Amino acid sequence: MPARSDHFDGRRFVNPTGPALQPFSAVPRMLREKRTPWPARVDVALQRPPALDGAAAAVTFIGHATFLIQTAAGNILTDPMYSQRASPVNFAGPRRVRQPAVAFEDLPAVSTILLSHNHYDHCDLATLRRLAPGDPIVVTPLGNRGLVRSTGIRRIEELDWWQDATGTAMPITLTPAHHFSARTPFDRNRALWGGFLLVAGGRRIFFAGDSAYAPHFRDIRQRLGPIDLALLPIGAYEPRWFMSAVHMNPAEAVQAHLDLGSPRSIGMHFGTFQLTNEGIDEPVRALDEARRANSIPEEQFSTLAPGESIWLG
Repeated sequence: MPARSDHFDGRRFVNPTGPALQPFSAVPRMLREKRTPWPARVDVALQRPPALDGAAAAVTFIGHATFLIQTAAGNILTDPMYSQRASPVNFAGPRRVRQPAVAFEDLPAVSTILLSHNHYDHCDLATLRRLAPGDPIVVTPLGNRGLVRSTGIRRIEELDWWQDATGTAMPITLTPAHHFSARTPFDRNRALWGGFLLVAGGRRIFFAGDSAYAPHFRDIRQRLGPIDLALLPIGAYEPRWFMSAVHMNPAEAVQAHLDLGSPRSIGMHFGTFQLTNEGIDEPVRALDEARRANSIPEEQFSTLAPGESIWLG
């Protein structure tokens, strides 16, 4: 059991800047909100991971919050999710509209998995079971060890916010996020959530996981220093009265980009599963609008097409 802190009350984890989510009594109102229809399927052209070619890192967008980060010290997957539904069952729940842009069989050997929290669209046990034979190390916030161990993965390092991993081939720090955790109605906030800062070849990459907008983005810059690339969520944000305590909208993601001082940010967490009410293309349109409103060039904050890669260094 971790020590009491500003984000752990002795029983459950909390957000120092306020609770996430509305009370259960607000759910009926949420369900009455109009949802913009999504297409049943959007075709994705499969891509193979690129060559590193001496770069510090090659970052490939696979889909949703899953990135492949290739480095000379090993390959990393963030929140690996290859299943067809973000759900505890395979016959109900949010269905995958865009398929992973890199076939599972084409993934290079994965040495490290960054697992930000236990929600079904980020912590997919079926995908973790498929990765287990490669003996990766999973770095994850406090309280997720038992869940990960159930997949057959043996090497697990749990961290509290601001702690550094000790068993990885590169420096990795767990950073705060404003979110919550649950896989059932009975385990709310029994496990922590967070993002990650990793250093590869001298380049610093921030993976935000899942988060509402909060002051922690400024704190990350102040405590951990400059960031070369930020991977920031921009989707699953409508209606704002319900979702603002859980997920950033694109305008808030732009503010997080500014808080972090990153010269390059990439949007994620959109266009794969319909988790909320906005249309499938709305996050990208709204990101463009917010970027223009802040006079930020497209090359500083954009999205990648599924399967597209960028290189650092």
